[in-house]
Amino acid sequence: MIHSMTAFARHEVKSDWGNAIWEIRSVNQRFLETYFRLPEQFRGLEPVLRERFRKQLNRGKVECSLRFNANPAAKSNLSINEKLAEQLIASAQWINDKANNSTLNPVEIMRWPGVMEAEEADMDVISAELLAGFDKALADFKAARASEGKNMAALIVERLEGIVTQAEQVKAQMPDIVKWQRERIIEKFNDANIEPDSGRLEQELVLLAQKMDVDEEIDRLFSHVKETNKILKKGGAQGRRLDFMMQEFNREANTLGSKSINTDITAAAVELKVLIEQMREQIQNIE
Repeated sequence: MIHSMTAFARHEVKSDWGNAIWEIRSVNQRFLETYFRLPEQFRGLEPVLRERFRKQLNRGKVECSLRFNANPAAKSNLSINEKLAEQLIASAQWINDKANNSTLNPVEIMRWPGVMEAEEADMDVISAELLAGFDKALADFKAARASEGKNMAALIVERLEGIVTQAEQVKAQMPDIVKWQRERIIEKFNDANIEPDSGRLEQELVLLAQKMDVDEEIDRLFSHVKETNKILKKGGAQGRRLDFMMQEFNREANTLGSKSINTDITAAAVELKVLIEQMREQIQNIE
């Protein structure tokens, strides 16, 4: 299955420490480029995230963002640095004794830096849960790219069928066109009251038929259609290969148009160019 380079995914992680939201979006790009918007305390995750993108994706401009909301009610219990508090109390009592003042405010002791301590949240645990959430977001992101790629493949197959139809119509019309051209040349000689040499006439008609011959172009169009369908069925990162096939299609359509001496053939060549351009627009977004 082929994948689109345009997609979006969102996944929320909830836990006792709060919640976090991963968002991943991408657009078409010639190579894989990743950009991150992470809270400062989680900037260390960026190399890990970049490597996971590299293993899962091949092309596209990918933007990944994380919004982290801590739960205030989940703060760890406070603890007292008893040794430091005892030292502060002893010092405060000594000052009080010297100042003949027995007033000692316990709150002031507690406000002293380092007396009251709160255990920091286990960042390793939080990071592990965030990475698990990222993996789910990435899985959803790839599924969205695959779904869009499936729709794009269906549109391309539809255009390929249109190319086959046009090529078959041109091939079916060629005998009548050659016959019409022969009759047209003979008619011009008759109108001019000229009796052409039969051998020379046949030689000129053969040369004209060779110039008008589009069998090779038609066969190549059929071959390109077959190869493109094969690439679509193979799946994977086929954007560059499909883009190359569009160049080959264009070459045959241009040659067919240059050989045209009939309005129907010209119309078919124009329609081929339209179908090829429609495919090319879709392929620009294929990974």
